[in-house]
Amino acid sequence: MANPKRRHSKQRGRLRRTFYKIKAKNLSKCPQCGKFKLSHRICPFCGYYKGKACVTILSKEEKKKERDKKKTKK
Repeated sequence: MANPKRRHSKQRGRLRRTFYKIKAKNLSKCPQCGKFKLSHRICPFCGYYKGKACVTILSKEEKKKERDKKKTKK
């Protein structure tokens, strides 16, 4: 198996790593609630996409009530 003949310089290694940086996500404002969300996805805060309600988002209290209902049914 081949081995490197000479050591790579620090500059060469660092130039290779310039593309490893983290990119900031492109966020857009939701037209319904005004909070930032990822584009082309349902808003996690209000559940709307392209002006239509797709998902019902429950508050913590509502989630707790539904969980208690499921426990009592079993």
